[in-house]
Order: sequence, then structure tokens, then C-alpha cells
Amino acid sequence: QVQLVESGGGLVQAGGSLRLSCAASGSIFRMVAMSWYRQAPGKQRELVARISSGGITNYSDSVKGRFTISRDNAKNTVYLQMMSLQPEDTAVYYCHTSAGYWGQGTQVTVSS
Repeated sequence: QVQLVESGGGLVQAGGSLRLSCAASGSIFRMVAMSWYRQAPGKQRELVARISSGGITNYSDSVKGRFTISRDNAKNTVYLQMMSLQPEDTAVYYCHTSAGYWGQGTQVTVSS
């Protein structure tokens, strides 16, 4: 069983920054890809960023150049650095492993 615990969400003004963290339990962390998804009210959950076990990253077009995903295998943690936040980034952000586990989500609210 793998548990994922997200933190770092909150309320920020447009143009601001936040860093999300996702701490994973278990020994498989370094062997799996990790992703961040988000779900805004009334919308489907969408992939924001992904990092492979080897550190290769991919981003959705909507966040490319503003968000950075990274991982620290020694700490079993994946991060999402979010900069130049906009109101349309408001959503619940979820951590996900390629092994199929989800975190509980953390709310990010960007005010205009």
C-alpha cells in the first residue's frame, strides 16, 4: 500500500507562487513516475505535469514555462513549483503515481 500526502496549497494573488509537495510512503517511489493532476469545479481532472523515474519531465501546454515538477528520491517526495499563477489555475491539485495511487488533494485558489 502506498500513501500520498500533499501539502502546500493555499490562497494566492494572481502573479504569485506556490510550491506543492507530495510525500509518498513505501519503497517503490524511486521506481515509478509521479504526476500532478488538477480538477477545477465542474471540469474533468487534467494532467498538469509528470516526471519519470529517471527525471524526464512533461507539462501540459497551459502550465509550460510557469510550473516545474521535480522529485527527491531520498525524501520520497515530488514537488510542483508554480509561478505566475493565474485565476484559471484554481483547482484541487492531486498527486498520482504510475502504480495507480492518488493523494487526497490540496486546494489552490488564485485570486484576481
